[in-house]
Amino acid sequence: MSAPAITPVVVRLKLSLLRNGLRQSGGRRAAYIASAVVVLLFAALQLIGLVALRGFDHVESLVVLLVAVLGLGWAVMPLFFPGGDETLDPTRLVMLPLRPRPLVRALLVGSLVGIGPLFTLCLLTGSVIAVAHGGAAFAVGVLAVPLALLVCVALARAVATANVRLLTSRKGRDLAVLSGLVIAVGAQVVNFGAQRLGSSGLEQLDPAARVVRWLPPASALGAVHSAGEGSYGVAAAQLALSGAALAGLLVLWSRSLTRLMTSPDGSTLQAQDSRVRERGAGGLARLLPPGRTGTVMERTLRYVWRDPKTKAAWVTSLAVGLIVPVFNAWQGTGSVYFACFAAGMLGIQMYNQFGQDTSAFWMVAMTISSTRDAYVELRARALALLLVTLPYAALVTVLTTAMLGDWARLPEALGLSFALLGAMLATGAWTSARFPYSIPQEGYKNVAPGQTGLAWISIFGGMVAAAVLCAPVIALTVWLNVSEAGHGLLWLLLPGGTVYGAGLALVGLRLAAPLTVRRLPEILTAVSKG
Repeated sequence: MSAPAITPVVVRLKLSLLRNGLRQSGGRRAAYIASAVVVLLFAALQLIGLVALRGFDHVESLVVLLVAVLGLGWAVMPLFFPGGDETLDPTRLVMLPLRPRPLVRALLVGSLVGIGPLFTLCLLTGSVIAVAHGGAAFAVGVLAVPLALLVCVALARAVATANVRLLTSRKGRDLAVLSGLVIAVGAQVVNFGAQRLGSSGLEQLDPAARVVRWLPPASALGAVHSAGEGSYGVAAAQLALSGAALAGLLVLWSRSLTRLMTSPDGSTLQAQDSRVRERGAGGLARLLPPGRTGTVMERTLRYVWRDPKTKAAWVTSLAVGLIVPVFNAWQGTGSVYFACFAAGMLGIQMYNQFGQDTSAFWMVAMTISSTRDAYVELRARALALLLVTLPYAALVTVLTTAMLGDWARLPEALGLSFALLGAMLATGAWTSARFPYSIPQEGYKNVAPGQTGLAWISIFGGMVAAAVLCAPVIALTVWLNVSEAGHGLLWLLLPGGTVYGAGLALVGLRLAAPLTVRRLPEILTAVSKG
């Protein structure tokens, strides 16, 4: 008696899990529906746009590169968002008596159920319509669309299965911190590329497209164009490349799945070494001040290095703070004042200081019994942030100035950056005590349910207050630039802005310390909700 097919079972299982997950809460259901509508609307616009490009010169180069980027996205997204499709996690099926080959087939079909595959299908369909000319090209397109879609899905599943042990571990989750960097860099690259294409045309893409059209899954779309030009041998070779890539990915996926479901992991093996080695203070601890200040600074920096949520926020801020001024300077449309973006992005890390500790804040709260304790705690956290922010803001400002060649404005740009940083330290310390909120440790949410309003008030209200506090330095900068007699005094903005920012930071810390002591029970309750 033959075993029953598991493919329909896996598809029904995924649909059932999705349906039951949406029934858990109205908020989750609304978020899923809203995201689905946005993705499908974007897919429809992409489809219409690609169809509208039909007949344009060099459109095949654009389409081939677009499909290549799409395939790259399918490959890297499992690394950045390992929890994005928990219903297809193969580790949940380890205890079932399933053979790898039928399981791969079932998981491949189940992977085609979702918003991502539908978006990919729309984009591939529009790409075929944009480049296909003649019956032969459309016939090849009928094969190319499902083939390219299967290559994308198989690539994502193979990567996820090969790295599932890593992705489900604590260190593996740290890969998600790169998502902010990729998104930030990708957005600026797309913006820069769109501007270049708008001014120079699609022919700039031809050299890259001539190479990429032989790389799966883009080779499937390259076959459509080749068939339209009558190069049937080339089209067959390109389709064969995509088919071979699909077969190879399925083999790798099957082997990884077999190894995953048969090899032991850490839960089935005894620890090889139970010895605990005593470690002395590291090099960083020796460089920090003694007492509570150094201890708090070291703890804060360790959070930045070890906690995935904190690391993700820092990596994103560092990336965006560098990319915005540098990319604008590279395009020739920037200003040295854009370098203040670096100080502003890192200054945000001062907001919700106690929420970053989550439920562990109760241990910190036990050590705060006076205004002096609260002041030292907040000051040490600010000093830890300054260890990174001050040299980083200076580096970004110098780099932006060098790219623009406007060295005369370097002192005022640095002065504005340091004044903004001091203002954000001041407002961040105060809002951390007045509007604390919890950051969930699991998932990708940065605010606990019911505390979104507090987060908006804390961050955006504090940023507006920081901008108001910087108004005197901004006004002085404008006046010195407008006044003919003030040009020789612009260098004073560097020491003036530095002293002004330091003064704002000290005043803000002094005001936040007694507020922290008074509101300690409320802070502890708020940050422990996640």
